[in-house]
Amino acid sequence: MLSITSIAQIKRPSAGAVIGLITLLAASHTCPVRADCIDDAARYQQVHPYVLRAIAYEESQMRADVIHYNTNATTDYGVMGINSVHLPELSSFDIGANELLNPCINTYVGAWYLRRKMEKYGNTWQAVAAYHSETPAIGAAYVTRIQALLRSWGVLAPDVD
Repeated sequence: MLSITSIAQIKRPSAGAVIGLITLLAASHTCPVRADCIDDAARYQQVHPYVLRAIAYEESQMRADVIHYNTNATTDYGVMGINSVHLPELSSFDIGANELLNPCINTYVGAWYLRRKMEKYGNTWQAVAAYHSETPAIGAAYVTRIQALLRSWGVLAPDVD
């Protein structure tokens, strides 16, 4: 069962964890999204920057050029894996599939979408799960992967789930 523990339990990383994260990102195959885009988007939408960063890593390995064609005939775009089901709503903001390949635009859209889930579920892991899927089992597996990333970066205690 997915815990409803607050994601506010995420701590500030140690200097070693930050260096490890930077090294990991530097080893990415393509230029990752700029850190300030993630931090700015997180601040603007009032979501946790490390959660947003972990979602970006899980969705695309921080790569802006990722396009994933899903088995349900939808497409995920860019660093945050923004699904094509959102394109009609995003078009009212002049954001289409091409714009979602801009890493900063995509990151702001991802932060906006996470904020919407947090408005629905609160500052909880359930909101993070719903970012990926409203199906409980699929969302719970996603949260497990996000938490594992955060633990590997030294920003989530081993006993938090």
